[in-house]
Amino acid sequence: MLTKPVLSHDDVKKIAAAAEAEAVANKWAVSIAIVDDGGHLLWFQRLDGTAPISSHIAPSKARVAALGRRESKVYEEMINNGRVSFLSAPEMPGMLEGGVPIIVDGHVVGAVGVSGVKSNEDAQVAKVGIAALG
Repeated sequence: MLTKPVLSHDDVKKIAAAAEAEAVANKWAVSIAIVDDGGHLLWFQRLDGTAPISSHIAPSKARVAALGRRESKVYEEMINNGRVSFLSAPEMPGMLEGGVPIIVDGHVVGAVGVSGVKSNEDAQVAKVGIAALG
């Protein structure tokens, strides 16, 4: 039987608080989604002023990063570089930068997806959140 780390509710709250603080410090209106390693939603918040569509995009970015075990940016780059057939991949509607896997002891335990500002800024918010785990 294999064992692996999993996100606790306290872990998720730490990630969310740090991500929110980063967004607020930069005056970025974003949605923040945190999922487990299977892409199941553990946390969601939409800051004031965030476009409603972000409430769909952020969880999708997180799901892609968790299931793909890599940043969602990788898939966006593949498509932009001509591999458009990847758009037909199942369960992968959020192939845009801003989804970042949470890796603990070499295991992907979940992911953070952020949407609302420029894609690199979305990823910045996600990475700051993840860094709060230590």
